[in-house]
Parts: sequence; C-alpha cells; structure tokens
Amino acid sequence: QVQLAESGGGLVQPGGSLRLACVYSGSTFRTIAWYRQAPEKQREFVAIIDTGRGTNFAGFVEGRFAISRDHAKNTVYLQMNYLKPEDTAVYYCNGMTDLGYKYWGQGTQVTVSS
Repeated sequence: QVQLAESGGGLVQPGGSLRLACVYSGSTFRTIAWYRQAPEKQREFVAIIDTGRGTNFAGFVEGRFAISRDHAKNTVYLQMNYLKPEDTAVYYCNGMTDLGYKYWGQGTQVTVSS
C-alpha cells in the first residue's frame, strides 16, 4: 500500500524555522514534492526533489527553504527558515512513481504568527 505521511508542522513566530518530514512507503517515488494550501486559496507548489537529489523551488521561497531526501529512511525533509505569516498553510507532500501515478499525504498545519 502506497502511503505518504507528513509531520513537523506547528505554530512558530515570524522569522522562525520548522522542519517538515514526509515519510513514504509502498513505492520508490521518482519525485517527492511539497505543496501548500492556505485558507480560501488554491493548492500551490513549494519544492520538489527527485531520486538524484535534483531540486526546484517556487519563486516565493526566495532561498528560505531547503529540501532533502534520505533514501535509507524513505523520508523527504522540507527545512523552512525565516518564516513569514503568509507561509501559513497546510503543507502536503506529493509522490510521483516511475509510472506517473501521484499520491498525496494527509497534510500538516503550519501557522506563522506572533
């Protein structure tokens, strides 16, 4: 059974940091991406990493986030620094298999507020 499970969300003050984790099982995903969805907004792309550890980021990241992958632990991390209130959202990981099938995790809430 293919599963992705996010963790690491929470409440943080502006300027703070959080590290999200996406643990996956049931497949060796070609790519793992992070998306986010703020209230009353569409889900948007945040970052992606492939099996070769190639990465790409959305423009709004502006060098504040890093994505990494630990194949031994079947985990992808999203390190978020210098967080802003506008980063508040539910963060989801998305895995794409070699055959192009995509799977979503259940999401983890990130709230940036003083």
